[in-house]
Amino acid sequence: MDKIKTGLAAYGMSGQVFHVPFLSTNPHFELTAITERSKDLSRAKYPEARIVRSFEELINTDGLELVVINTPDSTHYEYARRALQAGKHVVVEKPFTSTVEEGEALVALAAEKGLTLSVYQNRRWGSDFLTVKEVLSKGLLGHLVEFESTFPRYRNFIKPNTWKETGESGGGLTYNLGSHLIDQAVQLFGMPAFVFADIATLRAGGKVDDYFVIHLLQPFQAPEVKITLKASYLMCENEPRFVLHGREGSYVKYGLDPKEADLTKGLLPDTPHWGEEDKSIWGMLHTERNGEVVREPYPSLPGNYGAFYENIYRHIRQGEPLQSDAREVIGVIRLIEAVLESNATRKVIAL
Repeated sequence: MDKIKTGLAAYGMSGQVFHVPFLSTNPHFELTAITERSKDLSRAKYPEARIVRSFEELINTDGLELVVINTPDSTHYEYARRALQAGKHVVVEKPFTSTVEEGEALVALAAEKGLTLSVYQNRRWGSDFLTVKEVLSKGLLGHLVEFESTFPRYRNFIKPNTWKETGESGGGLTYNLGSHLIDQAVQLFGMPAFVFADIATLRAGGKVDDYFVIHLLQPFQAPEVKITLKASYLMCENEPRFVLHGREGSYVKYGLDPKEADLTKGLLPDTPHWGEEDKSIWGMLHTERNGEVVREPYPSLPGNYGAFYENIYRHIRQGEPLQSDAREVIGVIRLIEAVLESNATRKVIAL
């Protein structure tokens, strides 16, 4: 088997939880090199992978084909540019870049070099989102009129010694979780014509935004749907993850997709029943069927973040279309820029 020799740009939480578990359990990839600037944490679990001490050493590793850029947000553009210049295929963690201009430059460079450039929008393959797609595709709610997507978190203190809280290397909730919520909405409904946003820092001593409400107006594929995206670090009591209202019913889903929690516990994707939601957090479908009112749990589809890397393999080796192509993820960055402008000006922004 012609495995793709892959290098990881960092072995922090992102590497340990969201990338290495899928690369190490997929037989189409060889985890060739892992960047650890001073530690050797990866050696115990992945002794076959070479530990390198710098990004420069990583991209110069013999035979390396694919580089995963999972470093702080502000480094994404420069590291991706250097990897592409070195002739490597590239996967970039979300957010893709800080600006549309940076994203367009990387897309142009990848095209010039004939290389793959993908963004790790893994939550497209989450159990909850896949189930929402099925509910909509089956028309179970009739004509959809309202879509609300919320990512509730609770941490009422500022986590010390992390770039995501200091803002020194990027961070902030809009770029972090907003990248996922905006991407999911665009996947369902297309790009909006207008945006309006309220973004704030609500925790005492906070240096980055930790709250947002974003309205996407007149989406291309469903201009009548009212779209609201929300996230906050001060949701001690969870709000629904998804709320969908249609002319013939509603679907309301509480609880977060369990995969992140399972991965944090060390459960690998090859564990039996991995990615399946417990019935206790299935969403509630409330509608009518054959003239009778129906209010019942709707079975959640199993999620599979590993499908992202399987698609990367099939794209590079077999020419399969790329499912998270950086060319279209630029739209997410364009929307983030627009919502930041909306918050700063307190105006609706036209795209």
